[in-house]
Amino acid sequence: MQSAVQTHVYTIYFFLAIMLFNLYSVTRERNFIVLAKRLKFMTPLYHLTNAIVIYTGTIVAFYAQTFSFTIALMIPASIFLLVIEIKRFKKMRVIKHDQLQLQNDFFAYSRKIYTIEISVIIAVYIISKVF
Repeated sequence: MQSAVQTHVYTIYFFLAIMLFNLYSVTRERNFIVLAKRLKFMTPLYHLTNAIVIYTGTIVAFYAQTFSFTIALMIPASIFLLVIEIKRFKKMRVIKHDQLQLQNDFFAYSRKIYTIEISVIIAVYIISKVF
């Protein structure tokens, strides 16, 4: 049981690191094409890590045979992170290289999305420590 919990926690840290890297990329990279390639590479890693977090969390929850407020919060948080990242990717992939206004709007939109994602992870972590 302890190794499953450790795997879950370390995967969450890795998930948070991916989000921080993506936020850093969006804030530092000025070339949309370079950013789009980087985020296109990171998106499958993001979703794989989220899936591992969900899977290990499910294993831990079923092994403990309890359903708490924290678990009830983690499920919609994971789904929310999945959906919001899919929406970000869909918005990014339709922007062409000559649509400069859409590119600039995407930078601001992505910064907001990644800030929300990081806030959700931190809020769920704090709530899980309280309850």
